Amino acid sequence: MKKTLTLYLFMLLAVPSQALAAWLEVTGQAQILESDKAARNNALEDAVYQAILYSGADASSFSHLRPYLSQERSEYQFSGNEVRNVSIVKAKKSGGNYYVTARIDIYPSANTCHKIQYKKAILISGFTLTSPQHAALGGIYQIGDDFSVMLQRQIERKSQSFVVSGITRVPFRIEQPNTLTMLAEDYDAQYLITGEITDLTSTVDEKLLQDDQYNRQFAVTLEVINGKTGEMLLQKNYREVAQWPFSRISQVDTKSARFWQSGYGQAVQRTSRNMMLDLETTLACRSSLPEVINVFNDKIQTNVGRIHGVKQGDQLLLWHNAAFIDQQGISRARMVQTEMTLTVERVYDKSSELSVDRADLAASIQPGDLLTKQITR
Repeated sequence: MKKTLTLYLFMLLAVPSQALAAWLEVTGQAQILESDKAARNNALEDAVYQAILYSGADASSFSHLRPYLSQERSEYQFSGNEVRNVSIVKAKKSGGNYYVTARIDIYPSANTCHKIQYKKAILISGFTLTSPQHAALGGIYQIGDDFSVMLQRQIERKSQSFVVSGITRVPFRIEQPNTLTMLAEDYDAQYLITGEITDLTSTVDEKLLQDDQYNRQFAVTLEVINGKTGEMLLQKNYREVAQWPFSRISQVDTKSARFWQSGYGQAVQRTSRNMMLDLETTLACRSSLPEVINVFNDKIQTNVGRIHGVKQGDQLLLWHNAAFIDQQGISRARMVQTEMTLTVERVYDKSSELSVDRADLAASIQPGDLLTKQITR
């Protein structure tokens, strides 16, 4: 997918936060399938999305812009958002693709959630096929596993608030709280993701003087579960339709670049991007909860590190785990904030070592206690 960006930056000295404003001229691309309008909308969304990521603005704001970008206009103005203005410079069709070049005015904030919190860990389950017979065209029976890998790559490369702690082949559902808790602990995951691919059916567009064209569905469900409580946090359905460019009798490798660079593969990638953005919108501002995993004298080891955004010198607040069993025998989570502050001394990829500011209270710290990053403004 070809994109061009022209970037203009200047410092707004009159703004207390020293915000960096950016004018970006971005070209987005989308395949033409259903209509020029749909292709234009996808291309414009692609341009705005690339501009948000490039400027370091809050990706979760993109979901709020999408309904307005679907309107056919030459200019879009927004208030209460880091993206202030989107102007269409030019639009054209070429080689079955639609290209939109837009000039985008962005004012990134220094206090968005992803900039003041550590990244939260996610465990992904392999996506299953509701109806395996739908995969007969092309023999794409492994698309569920390959879509899980694509979602992992999307999060690792583009997400501002999350990291992937792993992909598990152990199936899990919200009705299995013990399995959820076990997996979350094994992978140090704050959230669990699972889902099903529900529709891969195709329709034929018959041509008189040309080969028949197949248009294929890609519909998938997403469930996001809190790994500590088993609570369902997000349920959503996604659907895309795109041209299936391969022969009716060919066997298609869904791990190949040939598949992912096709119009259908790009539609599947767009679905993984939209999932990642919905995660940002829904969960980015929830607190990341590092956990104490080991205590040795006044040295504390926690399960977050460099990949989560931990830096030497960071200060964290400690919360004691005070969970209890109520009169009905139900476990109730309860956290009590302490007066202790901990400072990061050493940082590793997935863990870090902290010192306690009050050594006389260090003996009260236990594995399982939680930490929150201290916000300094």
